[in-house]
Amino acid sequence: MEKLRELDKKIEENLKNIKHRIAILSGKGGVGKTTVAVNLAYALAMKGFETGLLDADIHGPNVPKMLGIEQEKVYGDDKGILPIKATPHLKVISLAFMLEKDMPVIWRGPLKMTAIKQFLGDVRWGNLEYLVVDLPPGTGDEPLSIAQLIKGNAIIVTTPQDVALLDSRRAVNFARRLGMNIIGIIENMSGFKCPYCKKEINLFKIGGGEEAAKELNVDFLGRIPIDEKIVIDGDVGIPFIKEEGEASKAFMEIVEKIIEKVK
Repeated sequence: MEKLRELDKKIEENLKNIKHRIAILSGKGGVGKTTVAVNLAYALAMKGFETGLLDADIHGPNVPKMLGIEQEKVYGDDKGILPIKATPHLKVISLAFMLEKDMPVIWRGPLKMTAIKQFLGDVRWGNLEYLVVDLPPGTGDEPLSIAQLIKGNAIIVTTPQDVALLDSRRAVNFARRLGMNIIGIIENMSGFKCPYCKKEINLFKIGGGEEAAKELNVDFLGRIPIDEKIVIDGDVGIPFIKEEGEASKAFMEIVEKIIEKVK
């Protein structure tokens, strides 16, 4: 019990040194939440902001793979755990750094929460302008506990089809119940331009995220189109925000909105 109280105190002290905390939420899996979290953190770091990226998705810790740093290992000392520096301005922590490749995490709730608390309290984040937190999908116990710890801001990621939008509405109400500041909704996988005929094809519909934002009275941050570069870059560990293209252009506009709203 004493150790838990000490860890809670460390979390409180660490969070005091982090100016803006942004939780990336989704009502369901498979909507591109981690892609958004990785590229948002990378874009903020590209702009010179001291940024941290916390991979809190214990069962699917894919952040290191998407940044091309999955071979790195974390080390600690008597002052805490040292995060991995993905770039001069981006620090990253993930359970993936501590596991053997393809090793599943078969843990019960209390053990998972202890690990996440250690990521917040024992990691030497230092002074950060932004901490981006990739939450587990859904609105269950883990995202609830993490969101209560970090408080701060929330961004909801959805895709345009009706099933995903139902879940995104739940995510918005989830954030509201916790008193989080909702920055807005991002509509991912929104439209596809054929690379040959240049015709736009709405594979998963388009505009659903914007409609949900209007209905729920939150800001719509923008759409990210389907782009094969996102898939290819993610697989080889390159944030797509570094590349030229429709998707990176659209996402950088979203990043500018986020920075302005957080100010």
